[in-house]
Parts: sequence; C-alpha cells; structure tokens
Amino acid sequence: MNAGTESSAPRAADCTVVELRQYTLRPRARETLIGLFEREFVESQEACGASVIGTFRDLDQPDRFVWLRGFADMHARRRVLADFYGGPVWKAHRDAANATMIDSDDVLLLHPAWPGAGFDLDPGRRPAGGSGTAGEELVIGRIYPFAAPVDSAFVVWFRREVVALFDELGAATAAVFVTEDAKNDFPALPVREDAHVLAWFTRFAGHAVYARFFDAVAHSERWNRELLPELQGRLHGKPPLLRLAPTACS
Repeated sequence: MNAGTESSAPRAADCTVVELRQYTLRPRARETLIGLFEREFVESQEACGASVIGTFRDLDQPDRFVWLRGFADMHARRRVLADFYGGPVWKAHRDAANATMIDSDDVLLLHPAWPGAGFDLDPGRRPAGGSGTAGEELVIGRIYPFAAPVDSAFVVWFRREVVALFDELGAATAAVFVTEDAKNDFPALPVREDAHVLAWFTRFAGHAVYARFFDAVAHSERWNRELLPELQGRLHGKPPLLRLAPTACS
C-alpha cells in the first residue's frame, strides 16, 4: 500500500466470501493486463473494501490470468463491487482491461471450508507493483467438482485425512474453500452458480519442492490404496489442477 493510500480491505483470513477468477485473454495480452492490474486495480479495489488475495500467471495456459478476491461477507461484496465498478478508476481503465480479455466469466464464489481455512496473508508484506519480478514460489490449486453441494461430513474427512497426509508429504496447505451457495446479488459480474466444488490451495517454495511432493504422493501407499479411491468415488468429473506463478505484487 502506498503512503497516503487508505485501505478498508479485510485481512484475507477474515474474508468469508472469496472469488476465484480465471480470465481467458487474447494472445500475448497477459503481461499487458498484469501491468495494468498491478498499477491501477489492486490498491483501488482495497480502498473500496475488497482484499486482492493473489494474482497469478497460469503456467499451463499462457493466455490465462488467475486471481482471488475476498470480501468480509456477501453484503460487503455487493457494496464493494458497486463502489469499484461504478468508480473513477475502473471507468478510466476498463476499456484497456477489457481489450485484453476473451472471457472473464469463469468465476467460482467460495467460502472457507471451516473456520480458519482461508488464506492467512499479511498485506503489508506485498511488494509494490512494478517493484521487480516474481520469485520462485509456486501455488497449486486443485478444484474438486461435485454433483451437489459439498456436505460437512466430506469436509471433515478431507481435512482429517487428505490435508493431513498432503502436509505430511511436504505440502503447506494455504487454504481450503467450498462453494458459497448464496445467490449472486451483483449480476453484472456472473459466477458459475451451477458449480459445486472443494478448492484446495497450497504453496511451494519452488518447482523442485513441488516435484518432491508430487513424487511422494505418487508413491504413497495410503494415498493410492485408500484415500484416492475414496475421493474419486465422490467426485463428479476430473479435478482441474492449477499451477500458478504469483505475479510481482502477489
């Protein structure tokens, strides 16, 4: 946050509503959007009361930009979005931002799967936009799809069995979310209201650390014989894997 810029944004850990936003961009437009986003849209959104939790390059899709935005609650979300998208910063730069995008409607509305399951970040440690390149950190997201809302018994099982094993094998679970079932009361920004997911996010210090974790999971007898079959039996389709590189100010 620049000197003199006040923020009313909640801490990421206090956000009870989070958007996972995945944008498909025009070819070679990602760096243009990232530069504009970091320069104009982070502090201005947080001044309105949103928490820009993270911004990322999708490592497997060169024209995909991924970011997470949090709110204190659904009521705050509606107010914040009205203030930001009706405000001067978005009006001044929306044409330039929209010119980079093919699709911005791939949005999941989520809430922490249990108390304390959201991201716990210190916004004071965020580098200023344009302050340098991103480091080697890697964020992995796994989006587990279900045919119906995720029930509390499954969340308890996932936390007790899967998260515990993943962390034992070298993950550092950063957040676990499930779909927020409240109606999207800001229809100008669509969300995937037919989606039911559990989203698991973890951080790794670099690609080599992630590779060691991936190998450990692949060779885990308990994972392969017990937990994976149980998980697969509950899912409604293959869970997308997001390999995300934080941008410079994320």
